[in-house]
Amino acid sequence: QVQLVESGGGLVQAGGSLRLSCAASGRTVSSYAMGWFRQTPGKERESVAGIDWSGDSTYYADSVKGRFTITRDNAKNTVYLQMNSLKPDDTAVYYCASNGARYSDFSSRGMLYWGKGTLVTVSS
Repeated sequence: QVQLVESGGGLVQAGGSLRLSCAASGRTVSSYAMGWFRQTPGKERESVAGIDWSGDSTYYADSVKGRFTITRDNAKNTVYLQMNSLKPDDTAVYYCASNGARYSDFSSRGMLYWGKGTLVTVSS
């Protein structure tokens, strides 16, 4: 079993930056693809970014390309999401997730393990 705990959310002004962290415990996730998702009230959870088990391949939603960067430190069992040039539309609860496999299409339906989320609020 894998437990995922997100941290780093908070309130930031538009144009600012935040770095989210996802710490895994219970089992190493160094051989798993990892993804970041976000959700706002009344909307479906959407994929934001993903990274394969090795870190060689990454995925970004069009809405965050050029602004967000996903990385991983397998030695620390942790995945990060660096978010720059934040916009009010980025306001959401951000979740870390994994499908328990080396590669993923990063669809939310394919994820097996989820964290509880961290709230990011971007003020205008």
